[in-house]
Amino acid sequence: MTPSRFVVQLHDATRLHYDLRILVGGALRSWAVPKGPSMDPAVRRLAVPVEDHELSAGDFEGVHEGSRRGTGVVIIWDEGRADIRRDDPGHLSVVLHGQKLGGGFGLTRTGVQRWVLVKVRDEFAVPGSDITADRPESVRTGRRWQDLVR
Repeated sequence: MTPSRFVVQLHDATRLHYDLRILVGGALRSWAVPKGPSMDPAVRRLAVPVEDHELSAGDFEGVHEGSRRGTGVVIIWDEGRADIRRDDPGHLSVVLHGQKLGGGFGLTRTGVQRWVLVKVRDEFAVPGSDITADRPESVRTGRRWQDLVR
């Protein structure tokens, strides 16, 4: 088990989505998760891989304007320690220790630009829950992304 960290940023860009970033090998491996993560093991979420980001990107909360990474409002929806259990070319297993997300998660490649994010059935799983609707605020500031829109 390799200790690491993760961050989930809610990003209102062309479309509202969640950016899941996990520190692996000195960079933040990143996936865009359109509907956000789920604590329900029965829910499979599309996760589209995007380019790795530098560590400082995981600390950004505010409004991107004219950035090469895209514009729009960003909040830090969740963050914490990540324990990487398995890191293979088509699969990443991780245990997250966030304020909203906890327990095991798996990311599995299902196509060239398609991965699936799934919550592991463990003591942290909450069948039927919708953590993104129940907890829309930033873990750092308590603000919602709409609070930053000018």
